[in-house]
Amino acid sequence: MSERDSASPPSFRSGRLTDPALTAALRTLELTVRRRLDGVLHGDHLGLIPGPGSEPGDAREYQPGDDVRQMDWSVTARTTHPHVRQTVADRELETWLAVDLSASLDFGTGTCEKRDLAVAAVAAIAHLTSGGGNRIGAVVSTGRDTVRIPARGGRLYAQSLLRTVATAPHAPDGTRGDLAGLVDSLRRPERRRGLIVVISDFLGPLDWERPLRALSGRHDLLAVEVLDRRDLELPDLGDVVLHDPETGRTREFTTTPRLRADYAHAAAQQRAAVQQALRHCGAPLLTLRTDRDWIADIVRFVVARRHSFGAPRAGRAAGRGTR
Repeated sequence: MSERDSASPPSFRSGRLTDPALTAALRTLELTVRRRLDGVLHGDHLGLIPGPGSEPGDAREYQPGDDVRQMDWSVTARTTHPHVRQTVADRELETWLAVDLSASLDFGTGTCEKRDLAVAAVAAIAHLTSGGGNRIGAVVSTGRDTVRIPARGGRLYAQSLLRTVATAPHAPDGTRGDLAGLVDSLRRPERRRGLIVVISDFLGPLDWERPLRALSGRHDLLAVEVLDRRDLELPDLGDVVLHDPETGRTREFTTTPRLRADYAHAAAQQRAAVQQALRHCGAPLLTLRTDRDWIADIVRFVVARRHSFGAPRAGRAAGRGTR
């Protein structure tokens, strides 16, 4: 497999894949994830979110982005420097994925569609959180249909979950996504403490912030933002016809310098608002783009999170999601 091929997930567009072709595409994706992630993050390593467990551990100096609820005030008072209390990770992790496959993800101008990248993100998260009795489940929404996949363990089950996500039906034209409803669906029934991963392009209103913040009181959170370069800027193409698959509206535009500048400014404001809302919810943000090496972005994110939490002590479980 070439580096160019490994940087691009296979296509999972429904209707074009026979069952053997789908099996081959999923197998290719699984091998890509295993080879490249294991090659960099070999051995015992922290998973996507080395979150808190139930037993107290060492204290370390506070770093920007740390949960202030973990402040160790006694150490802070003795040293006169802010410290947070680390905790020994739970041995088993239950991960729930909220996968947004609304119509806005059926688009891409890079090496793949955003929907394909969302499926690839599911494969990577399943790989990083599997093993050791860990369980993974998912809620998949297209805006019209919602599919619930119960949380279970084992590699074969993770493969079945990935197949279900990859074959989720596409939303009909004119169907709006409902990210707020998707996130809120994870609140009931109440689940054991674990990891919640929201995968979406986060386009549209920020009405998902309140239900996501409600989840943060019990669970560790991770947001995976799936973007295409055209979500951020318009090319100089002259007269173009643009179609919004979530409203069904079609309009003709002339991509003047003013229009392109206004579009880029509005996109930057939207991204900044999303990042701020996620910070308020305590959810780290992993951004994947259709025109970049998505696995390299995941590796950088995992390594940065591991370093921010400090190296684990010898003899201790490496972290939640340790393989």
